[in-house]
Amino acid sequence: MRNLLAFITKYNAFFLFLIFEVSALLIYIKYNSFQKATFINSQNQVTGSMFAQVSELKSYLHLKDVNDSLAAENAKLRGMVKSSFYVDTAEKHKVVDTVYKQQYTYVVARVINNSTNQSNNYITINRGSRDGIGKDMGVISGDGVVGMIAAVSDHYSVIKSLLHSKSQFSAMLSKDKSVGSFLWGTDLNPHKGLLSLQNDAKPVMGETVITSGYSLFPTGIPFGKITNLHAKEGGLLLNVEVGLSVDFAKLQYVYVVVNKYAPEQTGVEAVETK
Repeated sequence: MRNLLAFITKYNAFFLFLIFEVSALLIYIKYNSFQKATFINSQNQVTGSMFAQVSELKSYLHLKDVNDSLAAENAKLRGMVKSSFYVDTAEKHKVVDTVYKQQYTYVVARVINNSTNQSNNYITINRGSRDGIGKDMGVISGDGVVGMIAAVSDHYSVIKSLLHSKSQFSAMLSKDKSVGSFLWGTDLNPHKGLLSLQNDAKPVMGETVITSGYSLFPTGIPFGKITNLHAKEGGLLLNVEVGLSVDFAKLQYVYVVVNKYAPEQTGVEAVETK
């Protein structure tokens, strides 16, 4: 306290000048309309700029909540598209509204761990059995096919990525409609895959490769586009190179595909193969 008083006493002339200067400036602004308007305008600009920066900071801090909300909304919308329903033609003569029945629903999940540089890559998500997720369910993103659920706990699941040496899915040419098998390339490139087709198929450069609807996914989910018509020569199959539509290094949210009729189909097929 003594040091503070000594400091004020030493520089009292400066503080007195500062008080008079501020007082004069306030009186000048108060009794001159032009200067007053200019001051208020400047003050509003500074205040507005500060509020804008605070708002941007708040928006950034709430970005995760916004992303979660948008991802959940996208999952809901995906469940409303035509490919998520099947047509029960046997009931057409009864009630038209029952012709289209929900077959696929989607559970949104956030990626919390991911690898892309291994020969067998996996992705961990923050949803598990308590959210209705089970083993062998398909997983997609907003851009295309991601993989298949390999393991599930109460709150977490592990996805066997499309970037896995043993990943294989039923796929189809979007134009030619030829069906084949989609797998990851042998060169471990996280941006490319291979589509194996019968030799009578007629793929073209740039054609989109999509899910066939025969397995885990509804029809029409993209794998990517054809970038090379002769990835491998010889053999009974035609192998074409596909540029993947999903950038696995940037995955943040995924959608687990819940096929409501998968257990029934699996049960019937198991009996048939005995």
